[in-house]
Amino acid sequence: MDLLSTLPGSLMENFFPAGWDLAKIDACVDPDPGTITVRQKGWHKQFQPIPCGSLADFDMMLGHEIALTIRQARDAGEQAALILPVGPMGMYRWAVYFLTEWNVSCEHIHGFNMDEWSDKDGNTLPATNTGAFQYAMEQAFYGPLGKLTVPKKQRNFATKKLLPTYGEKIGELRSKGAKLTTIFGIGRVCHIAFWEPHFAGEYASVNDWKRQTHRLGARLHPLTIEQNALTSFKSRTTHVPAFANTIGPGLFLGCDKIIGGADGTFGRGMMWQGLSLWMTLRHEPTPWIPSTFMPTQPGRLFFLKELAGPLLAECN
Repeated sequence: MDLLSTLPGSLMENFFPAGWDLAKIDACVDPDPGTITVRQKGWHKQFQPIPCGSLADFDMMLGHEIALTIRQARDAGEQAALILPVGPMGMYRWAVYFLTEWNVSCEHIHGFNMDEWSDKDGNTLPATNTGAFQYAMEQAFYGPLGKLTVPKKQRNFATKKLLPTYGEKIGELRSKGAKLTTIFGIGRVCHIAFWEPHFAGEYASVNDWKRQTHRLGARLHPLTIEQNALTSFKSRTTHVPAFANTIGPGLFLGCDKIIGGADGTFGRGMMWQGLSLWMTLRHEPTPWIPSTFMPTQPGRLFFLKELAGPLLAECN
């Protein structure tokens, strides 16, 4: 007895994205956690999943990868465009540490926050709100860098005014030799940024879907809202907005490099991201599961070993 056998007639029957084959999704999970890094046919030859033994290791290794990317661009005399997430967050402390230790200025960096909470019209939280992603970035990364920080005019946040300019700005930077790096987490429903799986039903083809650079006032899936209630709002679902501004696949695909992170554990054996990680690494690419496109690009995905499982029931 499980969800698949009890779904008909339940309140969950029409809950999941229409393009999800739940049996196929469940088959993505291997009972042997050690196989999660086995290379798959569709992965980019320069894509690599990196297991991390602890949250401390994860934060440090991911932070080092970000700092190294920034340093390498500086050493090469190149401008660099970074698409930045708020979640995961622990790596920013380490990125600041390494950049400070190496005395690396970020004057060559152009930061593009990938998303922000909004209402249905794309109006966002004020930057002083503790739930705002702009507030989080200023507190975790831009502020602590001090004199080495990214110039304010090169910090872009996903507001109603700025988000529609991302595509043109990034395109101009890349035309002048800048590399594009997308730093990302994986959502409970396998979104990248807040580009949700149900958006797939709005496009006639995969190519049409891939061309979309952004969306204002994106309607979020209930699982996305509840994920954020648990991870960012102290379980207070009533404080989570139901909409968000977000970049689309026209920006988070076709990167020169990706740096991903999956750290979705709660402790005492509880987690929210194990299945999402297996889906990302094992399901063939489909717009109905946006994160499945990330392994088709060069870069690294850091993840907590615990997320690999075994994903078996354990009553807590």
